[in-house]
Amino acid sequence: MSSPTVPTRVVLLAGPSGSGKSSLAARTGLPVLRLDDFYKEGDDPTLPLVAGSSDVDWDSVRSWDADAAVAAVEELCRTGRTTVPVYSIATSSRVDTEALDIQRTPLFLAEGIFAADIVARCQELGVLADALCLRGRPSTTFRRRLLRDLREGRKSVAFLLRRGWRLMRAERAIVGRQTALGAYPCAKAEALGRITAAAAGRCVKPRTEKAARTESSSSPAATSHT
Repeated sequence: MSSPTVPTRVVLLAGPSGSGKSSLAARTGLPVLRLDDFYKEGDDPTLPLVAGSSDVDWDSVRSWDADAAVAAVEELCRTGRTTVPVYSIATSSRVDTEALDIQRTPLFLAEGIFAADIVARCQELGVLADALCLRGRPSTTFRRRLLRDLREGRKSVAFLLRRGWRLMRAERAIVGRQTALGAYPCAKAEALGRITAAAAGRCVKPRTEKAARTESSSSPAATSHT
């Protein structure tokens, strides 16, 4: 008799831009779905603007195609493969597509700044193993994000400085929002431990949105940055 197929599940890895999601995901050795590749293109009329500015607000979930991202997660869990866009942040456009084949690996990561926004939907689909929100010092995140974005030529220097300053001031609120959506706030070491536990089949039961809000508002560990 053949053994039953182990269902594939996903760990959603959220956190502010520059918090170290991609580097942590690479350290795990697990297959990774890059959720930032599901950004809308620069000519999309539904793109939101930063209040009082002509800058596109790429940090608003409205700049992102959540439906396409969830569909890719669901297809990977169901079949082990999907086709994903290849997105150029520098040109704000989808420049290609590529096949992602995880070959029925029982666990993979989906990382991006909007990962927390699909926690509830992945939970409803029965594919969620865990949801994490990386956090750290806003000044460290600012420096890491700016150096990365300058190195990769993502946008103009002026745009990157405006965005970076805005995000540094908003970082605690960003972590609080993602926590309220069901992502567990933690530093890299704890996140790696939880991913390791999920890979070993010791999945932490995802919290409800209400429980996440309660913890975020009452626990010092959920509101301070170390």
